[in-house]
Amino acid sequence: MPSEGFAGRWWWGSGASAVQVEGASPADDWSRWTSAGNAPPSYDGNGFARRYREDFALLRELGLTDHRLSINWARVEPVEGRLDQDAVDYYRAVLSAARDAGLRMWVCLLHSAIPVWFADVGGFAGDRASAAWLRWVDLAAALFGDLVGGWMPVNLPTSYAQKAYLTGTFPPGRRDPEQFAAVLATVHAGDFEAALRLREATGKPTCSNEAVLPLYPADDRPETATAVALLDEVVWDSWLNLAREPRYADAFDLIGFSYYYAMSVTSTGAPAPFPAGGRPGPLGYVPWPDGIAVVLDRLHRELPGARIVVAEVGYGDTGGLDDTARCEYLHRAFEHIAAAQDDGMRIEGVSIWTGIDNYEWLAGRSVSFGLFDADRRPRRSASLIRSLTGGR
Repeated sequence: MPSEGFAGRWWWGSGASAVQVEGASPADDWSRWTSAGNAPPSYDGNGFARRYREDFALLRELGLTDHRLSINWARVEPVEGRLDQDAVDYYRAVLSAARDAGLRMWVCLLHSAIPVWFADVGGFAGDRASAAWLRWVDLAAALFGDLVGGWMPVNLPTSYAQKAYLTGTFPPGRRDPEQFAAVLATVHAGDFEAALRLREATGKPTCSNEAVLPLYPADDRPETATAVALLDEVVWDSWLNLAREPRYADAFDLIGFSYYYAMSVTSTGAPAPFPAGGRPGPLGYVPWPDGIAVVLDRLHRELPGARIVVAEVGYGDTGGLDDTARCEYLHRAFEHIAAAQDDGMRIEGVSIWTGIDNYEWLAGRSVSFGLFDADRRPRRSASLIRSLTGGR
C-alpha cells in the first residue's frame, strides 16, 4: 500500500514509560532490583525529565497527535500516605507541556514499577493489593485528571504478572505458578476497576493495553495442543472473560493491545521462536509483522464492534540511524491494520513503541526501539512515519 493510503485512517501516537525515560525512583522496586544487580541501572532513562518539551515537539513534527506515558506511583507517593509535591508539580508540568504541544496524553498508572512500601506489604500478591491500588487510582484522578486526555490504567497486565511471579525476571523475582495465577487475576480486575473509576471521576476515555500474540504448536502431539490451549487461556481468556462480565462490559471505551511477535509452544509449555527458522532479534523473539493480522482477526471475532487501538507496535534492534528493517516491519504491520479496517474493524488509533530510545529494562541501553536515538537524531523510520501522517 502506498504511503498516502494510510492518511486519515486513525490517529497516530507513541508510547513510553516513566522508569524507561526518567529512570527509576529511589522509592520504587525497580531501583531496588537494579541495586541488587538484577538488571542494569536505569540512571536518568533517556533524559526525558529535562527534555520533555523538546521531545514533545519532535513527536508533533512527525505528525503524531497522541502519546502514552506512565506516572510513577513511587515518585508521587514515596511513603505510604505522603505526597511528594515536587513530583506532583513535575507530572502536571509534563502533562501541561504535552497539551500545549498539541498531544493528547494517555496516562498509565502501572508500568512495571511499584513503590517499595507497597512491595514490602506483598504488592499485588498481598492482602492490601486492591485497596492500595484503587486508592492510588482515585488519587491520580484527583491530581491529574484535568490534564489527562485518556487513561490506560495498567500496561500489559499479563506480562507484568508473568515477569514478576512466573519467570522471576522482574521484582519480586518469584517463580510460583499459583501465585502468578492469583496476581494475574488481581491485576486484571484492578485494571477494569480502575477504568470504571477513572472515567466516572474525570469523564475521560479509557483504553486497555493487553499483551497478545498468536500461539502455534511446535509439533502435532496431543500434549503440545494442551500446552497451547493452557497458554491461550492466560494470554487471551484471562481478560476476555472479564470484558464479557456485565459489570465490566463497558469499563473500557477502547480495547487496546500490544503486538511484537508470535510464539511457538512446545509440549512442556516452553516458548520457541516463530516462524521456525526466522532470525531472532536482540530480545530473543523473531519479529513477524504478519502476526498482527492474526491478532486483529481474533479480536474481530471475540469482540465484534469493539473500538480498537493498537497501543504498541514496534521493532527492536541494536541501534544505528539506518533502520531499514524497522521501516519494513512497521509498514507491513500498518498494511495489515488498514486491511482489517477495510474489513470492518473499528480501528481508531495506532501507537508506535517508541518515539525516542530509552532504557530497555533487562537489556539496559543495548536495544533500541526509537524513531529517534537517545541523542534525538532521527532514524529513517522517523521519516517513514512523517510521510504516513503528513507531519511537518
